Amino acid sequence: MTTRTHDGSAGDVDHGTVGSGCSTYRRPDGRIARFIARALGDGRTVLNVGAGAGSYENIGGTVTAVEPSASMRARRPNGLDPAVDAVAEDLPFADGSFDASMTLFSVHQWSDVTAGLREMRRVTGGPVVILTCDPTLVRDFWLYEYAPAVLDTEARRHPSVDGMAAALGGTVSIEAVPIPLDCTDGFNEAYYGRPEMLLDPAARQSCSAWSFVDDNTREHFDRTLRRDLASGAWDERFGHLRDQPAYEGSLVVIRAV
Repeated sequence: MTTRTHDGSAGDVDHGTVGSGCSTYRRPDGRIARFIARALGDGRTVLNVGAGAGSYENIGGTVTAVEPSASMRARRPNGLDPAVDAVAEDLPFADGSFDASMTLFSVHQWSDVTAGLREMRRVTGGPVVILTCDPTLVRDFWLYEYAPAVLDTEARRHPSVDGMAAALGGTVSIEAVPIPLDCTDGFNEAYYGRPEMLLDPAARQSCSAWSFVDDNTREHFDRTLRRDLASGAWDERFGHLRDQPAYEGSLVVIRAV
């Protein structure tokens, strides 16, 4: 059964109170968009489930967006069609209605991932594409040294890659998505070589995992990272990342046909 927060969001995040800085810090990155577009193929009709404010919807084809959060639907730009008010677990479309479908940075907020993915498979004739984080890799990021509770939250919330592949069935591929050094889509790993960015509370607020930790955790992170940046300790351990053109972390694309 799907539950909703008071703003209509499905899952564990109230988008009416979290992520107000998304339009500044979570802007679609063209290189990630091309990765998604290749996975979708040349389908003319695309379903976007958990569409939020419409990031990455300009990748080709005619996109139908589904978004249960009233506050996120209200943030969609004027150039995009309004999103359908529905949840992944109960899509209001006939079997095989779309050539392809996608869900981007969304499955970890669904109440029943297996049911939602089976619904996407039901209404999609071609590829189903998921952009998500592999929970087995989330803690490998340097942020774990400074805010383990944040990445423990990420690892707990994200469903297993193997479980999602099994729910989709068919022929499934799983591919790491390289994160560029100057990535404009500001999830935590996007700042792998720019640690100073995560000292900005607004940048952290745009990543929902930070909303699950208390002020002491955020203050400890800020204090210890500032200390290590000032002393050079961060650069001694991780400074090579500042010039690394791309980073392969936990971000993956799952594609099922």
